[in-house]
Amino acid sequence: MTIQILAGRLIDGSGGQIRRDVLLTIENGIFSAIEPFDRAGVLDQPLTDLSFATLCPPFVDCHAHLAFSGTIDPQERKRQAEAPYSEIRPLIARHISYLFGHGVLAVRDAGDRQGFVRRYLHDPSAGPAEPVIVRTTGRAWHRNGRYGGMIGRCPGLEEELDTAYGRENEEIDHVKVINSGPNSLREFARQTPPQFSLEELRRVVEMAGRAGRKVMVHANGRLPVRLALEAGCQSIEHGYFMGRENLQYMAEKGTVLVPTLQAMKACADNATGPLERRVAAKNLAHQLAQVALARELGVKVALGTDAGSPGVLHGESVVEEMKLLVKAGYSLSEAIRCATCNGAQLLGIDAGLIAVGKPAHFLVARGTPAQLPRKFSYLEAIYRYGRPCPLYRKNPRR
Repeated sequence: MTIQILAGRLIDGSGGQIRRDVLLTIENGIFSAIEPFDRAGVLDQPLTDLSFATLCPPFVDCHAHLAFSGTIDPQERKRQAEAPYSEIRPLIARHISYLFGHGVLAVRDAGDRQGFVRRYLHDPSAGPAEPVIVRTTGRAWHRNGRYGGMIGRCPGLEEELDTAYGRENEEIDHVKVINSGPNSLREFARQTPPQFSLEELRRVVEMAGRAGRKVMVHANGRLPVRLALEAGCQSIEHGYFMGRENLQYMAEKGTVLVPTLQAMKACADNATGPLERRVAAKNLAHQLAQVALARELGVKVALGTDAGSPGVLHGESVVEEMKLLVKAGYSLSEAIRCATCNGAQLLGIDAGLIAVGKPAHFLVARGTPAQLPRKFSYLEAIYRYGRPCPLYRKNPRR
């Protein structure tokens, strides 16, 4: 079955130039040709005319917490952290639905205390109807008495990280280790000591590698990030105040940065007092400068929203994160590469590019690139294997 589509504008996910008037030919759900539109090249069959729209690959959110909503109510957040699976299961399903409604077809869950997202994915009665690929870390690892209790567990007393990981090796896709504290909202640029030693991190990376898994490390500050990089982790989550040397090292090693800018913007927007608001705004400005430097140095950046953290909503925060990447100096095409191709590569899925030989999945946004990324919040359609996905409703569900 051959399908032909006329795209008014095409952003293919590679970070290259935006193309105008492109003819997409799709055979059996796979792109077979992508070429400048020429009426002579149109087959003797109906042509799907999307000349009014901009097309791009579906999005990938590389850092979200599906078991949490974006509520800023601390009591509700505590309740969600302590709620039984029966209460969290519909919440997870709703968040996956929100992601799909905003064009996110792949997400990496960054952990919850009870491992409920992992359980949900193996629950035959709770599988999501939407075609969203979910990769999960299960529960994150943190040091006893240190930050991370909301989303993970710690090795037992006198037990090392690799021993605990080997003993409690869950059915997970990625391993998450928390190697620093959170960013202070009362003291700008405060850095906390690492939670784990270089040797512990190295052994976990080696063990995860033997199992075919990547390691993502929550790390802020120079030393926690450096140890994670030297251990060989595949991605640094957040990475605030890591400094130029670490960014250069990331570029050399090919380590991916997931900077989660929107989470800090939400902290600034929703701060309860002037000090917290001022510090969060400074944190965000510093991280934007670091992300700009990452672009200059050639660090691969993948979009991650930290959705589920206070004030960060699943699905719609992807567009907000892209806006912040553009604010940091990325072109629209480069920001979309962070949100598509780079994320797909980090998650190890065959997606993120509109290219010959790839599955014909793409988003349709009415309007021109000058109206993006704002227009991505109101998608015209989501195509899978060359056809409109019937599960998508034009107005995002909330």
